[in-house]
Amino acid sequence: MKKLIYLFIAISVISTYAVKAQKVVCKIKGSDTVLPLSQKEAENYMKKNAGSSITVTGGGSGVGLSAIMSGTTDIAQASRSMKMDEKLKMQEAGKAFKEVIIAYDALAVVVHPSNKVSQLTREQLEGIFTGKITNWKEVGGADLKIIVYSRETSSGTYEFFKEHVMNKRNYASSALLMPATGAVVQSVSQTPGAIGYIGLAYIEKNVKPLKVSYDKGKTAIAPSVENARNKTYPVTRPLYYYYLVKSEKQVKPFVDYILSQEGQQTVLKEGYVPVK
Repeated sequence: MKKLIYLFIAISVISTYAVKAQKVVCKIKGSDTVLPLSQKEAENYMKKNAGSSITVTGGGSGVGLSAIMSGTTDIAQASRSMKMDEKLKMQEAGKAFKEVIIAYDALAVVVHPSNKVSQLTREQLEGIFTGKITNWKEVGGADLKIIVYSRETSSGTYEFFKEHVMNKRNYASSALLMPATGAVVQSVSQTPGAIGYIGLAYIEKNVKPLKVSYDKGKTAIAPSVENARNKTYPVTRPLYYYYLVKSEKQVKPFVDYILSQEGQQTVLKEGYVPVK
């Protein structure tokens, strides 16, 4: 009798899994910030769902959104929301789309580990990235020229930082534009006077994250998952997936998986902030 009960339970478990398990074949392209998360989620999903093939590439949010418009990707991953002109292009092309927030991110400002500066105000960051402040001694550091590293213009992180940290002012003409977040990390780690900005998941020991103040220096908060979750860190943002309504059946099982409890645990493990 016990054997029959165990067999019934086993069959029930297999049947339940068979219903949930869905083959997904799709391409994901866009934000470098979202890239490591999408890669890990895709890897986990493919292990659980035989025959699935999910390819993930970066290039920047703008690249991903252009790709969804041209039909060369199934999902655009983005670290910014779709712009009005992008929405109008989609509308004009008759392409209905869906926007899903899959996680949140804290945007960290990083410097070389030897830098004695440990915190900056939003106003000081604006001054540095617009080129008004050019030496670390102007913000309490050593007499050393500031080397500004930024993402390139197709990056959603570039757009977000400009809007929310630089008060929509233009980057300094001397800012060095990097093709990927990994390149920013590498450059800052090798340049004593450097400063750059990266997604929280990219923080490594070879760069030093700064505390940021949005109240003119009264309180400075470190970038961390905990501080992003409790909303004390001021530079946080949603991370998006965009896909066409006509592709929903094809991609939704994977999107649902990311939003599931298991998928959101991966969000946390990979250094991002869960939606729930």
